[in-house]
Amino acid sequence: MIFAASPGAARALSLVERLQRGFAAALEAATAAAGQPATFAPVSWVRDDGRHGGGTRLGTGDVAAIDRASINVSQVHYDDEPARALASATALSTIIHPRSPHAPSVHIHVSWTELRSGRAYWRIMADLNPAIANPDDTAGFAAALRAAAGALYDEAQAQGDRYFFIPALGRHRGVTHFYLEDHATADAAADLALAERVGVAATTTYARLLGAALARATPITDADRAAQLAYHTLYLFQVLTLDRGTTSGLLIHDQNDVGILGSLPSHVDRALLASWRARVPAPQERLVDALVAALPDASPAPVTDAAKLALAAAVRRHYQAHPEAIALQASGGVAVPTVANHR
Repeated sequence: MIFAASPGAARALSLVERLQRGFAAALEAATAAAGQPATFAPVSWVRDDGRHGGGTRLGTGDVAAIDRASINVSQVHYDDEPARALASATALSTIIHPRSPHAPSVHIHVSWTELRSGRAYWRIMADLNPAIANPDDTAGFAAALRAAAGALYDEAQAQGDRYFFIPALGRHRGVTHFYLEDHATADAAADLALAERVGVAATTTYARLLGAALARATPITDADRAAQLAYHTLYLFQVLTLDRGTTSGLLIHDQNDVGILGSLPSHVDRALLASWRARVPAPQERLVDALVAALPDASPAPVTDAAKLALAAAVRRHYQAHPEAIALQASGGVAVPTVANHR
């Protein structure tokens, strides 16, 4: 695999690979301490036979502690195609969905984008996503991010609250949201250090929260499982109808669909998802219909690798047919380059 030649991309890749290794090790330690060990194994992919980069995701098999886990690192570049607007994109993107509804899910994203124009910026995200909220977990995660981000925390929280709001359902995806889009100052070293501090704070704090939740061993009721299934359905709905990063990844190429949709939980409520078609603005009801059709006709519906490929194809077809619908996706309030700009 050929890596980007840019020194900035090389520094970003070194950072996200450190975060990836550290997060996997922390999660393995936390689950082992709780007597429910989870081991992360690598799966690699390449873009255009490796000519334009690729990546490696760390995931778990079917284990007691974790429903779905994906810790992705990727670097895509076009060093040999100077006409492209995108020079390189280097990212860590991870989602952990625990099996217990009393343990929160988490999403963390740290990426560095370089455009051919010379513009370059960080995108830093971290959000806690519980099926059943625990106020202490919420406060602890937010406090760790505030300590890491300092004066930027309030801005990041405000951006995150805007980005992760789901208008059709009148609620947020998670309970605490951190999102810095298009972050770049004159001090590149300070920006890199900020990305590392937030990434380390998010990953280490989450591993601690997961370990504590597993150690509590709270009894799980049928109502708890129902709440988790409904929440997992909401998570899939938000990712596939509102998340700009997911949509961009799927529209730019089809060489890592399973990895891009590694954030999806293992099962969702197909009927509940279908019921939300009436709440979305046109033409998004067509997208909801296509997502429902892509899922296995079962209750609950398993989100298998085959289903991910079908979901990815459904998203791709929808926005190719309705490119104007991209404007309906989530925004943190900061103007960023569109998918078309990155092609």
